Amino acid sequence: MSNVMDWLLEAESPGVRYPALRDLAGLAPDDPELAAARKAAHVHGPIAAVLDNMHPDGYWCEPGPGYYPKYFSTVWSLILLGQLGASSALDERLARACAYLLDHSLTAHGQFSLTGTGSGTADCLQGNLCEAMLNLGFDDPRLEKAFEWTARSVTGEGIAPMSEKDAPVRYYAGKCGPNFACGSNDKKPCAWGAVKVMLAFGRLPAARRTPLIERAIRQGVDFFLDTDPAEAGYPSPYAAKPSGNWWKFGFPVFYVTDILQIVEALAALGYGGDQRLMNALELVRGKQDDRGRWALEYDYTGKTWVDFGPKKQPSKWVTLRAMRALIESTKRCDRIGN
Repeated sequence: MSNVMDWLLEAESPGVRYPALRDLAGLAPDDPELAAARKAAHVHGPIAAVLDNMHPDGYWCEPGPGYYPKYFSTVWSLILLGQLGASSALDERLARACAYLLDHSLTAHGQFSLTGTGSGTADCLQGNLCEAMLNLGFDDPRLEKAFEWTARSVTGEGIAPMSEKDAPVRYYAGKCGPNFACGSNDKKPCAWGAVKVMLAFGRLPAARRTPLIERAIRQGVDFFLDTDPAEAGYPSPYAAKPSGNWWKFGFPVFYVTDILQIVEALAALGYGGDQRLMNALELVRGKQDDRGRWALEYDYTGKTWVDFGPKKQPSKWVTLRAMRALIESTKRCDRIGN
């Protein structure tokens, strides 16, 4: 553990050093070393590289909802910045970008949309952006509506079928029904989208989780744990078996996901000690090399503003993800047996 921590905390890696100190070292929020690392990450690390490509108005690449081009545009840049540990309190450009996204991508009913209209929403987009806003520390009253839609879209409460074209709030061809149903997954529940929703719920402080959100959380937990997450046997109607990407741990994580992210989401929600998650936890542990590191198995090299190391080699960012999830799984056990 100490050798791995020394590796993560190397001064030449200011981007990963900060979240490692914050999430793994147990430093107090006002610790001077943590404050210095946070500043360095924003000035010298990948956070700075992404922000340096932002338009002064608050978007990347093209104005508008910001879904395209992948993975350089506003949507993906903000998701990436959230995973890097960027803070809107430390750089006003981030607050400007978050506000821009809400102005152009969030609908009146709370859907994050790739078109700016309700028909352009999907669980993966919704969950990723709700989580990103919280990760970035951006607080806006409109996010309450976003989380309300997210929860209702899971349980189905108050949302009309997509056939009711005149209903003010309904499902669409993409986000087509409750329980994570997705048009891109032949209208079956999409676990890739579902894990993003659960991550967002896990980032939402417990005091802000309404009874509706709690019902959606429980439904999502049942969805993931009614099968063995280590086998990823979730609906995959267009393939004979689950995508092999489930077993490829990566960084960053956009809409393609991995089993580690299931562990991250459920551990953050207090299910890290649930026996049904044990095989997945063992799978995560089993991917460590003999020096306690994890490799980058799924990457976006050349596809976003920053590259995060060579594929199939030990990765500080993947190691941070895995260590953080394993620690979280031991300290958040309030829902064991539920």
